[in-house]
Amino acid sequence: MIPHGVEIFVGLDPIDLRWSFDRLAGIVTERIGRDSRAGAMFVFFGKRREAIKVLFHDGSGPCLFYKRLDRGVFRLPEPLQADATTVEIDESTLDDLLDGIEVRKSARRPPPSSGSPLH
Repeated sequence: MIPHGVEIFVGLDPIDLRWSFDRLAGIVTERIGRDSRAGAMFVFFGKRREAIKVLFHDGSGPCLFYKRLDRGVFRLPEPLQADATTVEIDESTLDDLLDGIEVRKSARRPPPSSGSPLH
């Protein structure tokens, strides 16, 4: 289960999926500019995009989730800027991503204001 409201960052540059906690935490700092222990989730892809790793900190220590698809490849979300190295997504987009569903959303969008009419 993905915690509600957690920040989720997808690294767009492929990594070596043999890397573990410390190296991935270093990538979070170097490429994403965040602290890996701050409560966000960080998603990394391998070169062939058949597998991903998700790094997060649960309050007592770092956790690493690894998933490989039986068929197909994980689809990267589209960045808002051409030179972006990461994309921030929401929980439902991560859930779709983990299920192997093509993610077409560009990035996390702010919720509509409460005063706007429903369409």
